[in-house]
Amino acid sequence: MTRQEPQHEKCIIAAVFDPQKSDPEIQGILEEMKLLTESAGGNVIETFSQKKHPPDSRYLIGSGKIEEIKNFAREAEAQSIVFYNPLSNTQQRNLEQYFEIKVIDRTRLILDVFATRARSLEGKLQVELAQLLYLLPRLTGKGISLSRLGGGIGTRGPGETKLEADRRTIKKRISIIRKKLDKIIESRDMRRKHRKSNPVPVVSLVGYTSAGKSTLFRALTGEEVPISSMLFSTLDPVMRRVEIQEIREDYAFLISDTVGFIREMPEELFQSFKATLEEVINSDLILHVIDISNPDYLNRKEDVENVLEEMNITPERILHIYNKADLLPDYEAIMARQDDPEFADESRVYISAIENRGITQLKKAIYKKYFKDFRPYTLAIPPKEVNLDSIKKWAIVVKQYYLDGRLNIDILSSKENMLKFKEKHGGYVK
Repeated sequence: MTRQEPQHEKCIIAAVFDPQKSDPEIQGILEEMKLLTESAGGNVIETFSQKKHPPDSRYLIGSGKIEEIKNFAREAEAQSIVFYNPLSNTQQRNLEQYFEIKVIDRTRLILDVFATRARSLEGKLQVELAQLLYLLPRLTGKGISLSRLGGGIGTRGPGETKLEADRRTIKKRISIIRKKLDKIIESRDMRRKHRKSNPVPVVSLVGYTSAGKSTLFRALTGEEVPISSMLFSTLDPVMRRVEIQEIREDYAFLISDTVGFIREMPEELFQSFKATLEEVINSDLILHVIDISNPDYLNRKEDVENVLEEMNITPERILHIYNKADLLPDYEAIMARQDDPEFADESRVYISAIENRGITQLKKAIYKKYFKDFRPYTLAIPPKEVNLDSIKKWAIVVKQYYLDGRLNIDILSSKENMLKFKEKHGGYVK
């Protein structure tokens, strides 16, 4: 007996835009909505959009367009309609009654994608919290109308029992999840403080979803991590150590891969993924990975920068990494120009993570950005005079050995930190 492939849910995408929105921008948004829907397991059979201001208060979309969508949905036997625009509880109920099929909005779709991606306990808790924060204001009577729609896209996550619970029960569950996440944050803060006591920097990868962060993570670490063209393939942050011996011996940094961003990220996600975002906020350096091959890359770059600005991350801590340069027609010329010291721009690096090109230039940029003031020194101090752990808090310890009755420690450190230590503890510095 042959195994049948799972049937993808037949979906229609609908959107209402301000008349001043440009057609290329609208096209980019609709393409992204299609990718999101496919990432949730849907099969997009048609897309409808309308420029209208103000949107219809009852149905969001105009009467002529809504009739067109209904006729198409009936003939094509569509199972759901996904709106780009946020829908109020009343609008969603009105639309479902009109279309007689399931209707969800973009926020609900994104939360649904997250629900399929979460693997760790932390990820699952964060997704459930985001879903409950989204559902709480939409609960009326016995629950929102999803309870009668038969599952599928937009219904994964907390489950029907929670959806039909009263507000008090939902709020209690939210409180429990937040307490659990607070413990995770507390534990992570302790690990972060331990890392901060070590001068090896923490570097975070950020960027628009599908910019190639996980591919770059693999190129830097050599570690096999799941690589997918689907949106939000990485939810749980991963951290590894990267040696940069080819740049300077004994130097290294820690690299962290994080969840991808997207335009107009739902507020529920920012509230729920606080623990993950804290990793980015407290990083020493941010690598903003940009898909240079995407025609809409400038808008996507701006969307990510807006998020970083909201997180109070200053431009000085950011390196712009233009990935997928291999898809550009002048690829070889770009990479050759980057090798020329006269044209090198330390604030932006072009790479092809999938072809492992430009990685050395990237490591050089990280070295210059963080380690530019570091120099090799040797501390000569009396034995038992200073605890070695106290030195590791401000210097990278390369080697230790005894000579002429003194403990000699080869270190890598900034001159400022080295002089502060010498002023406080004395000893000799070579």
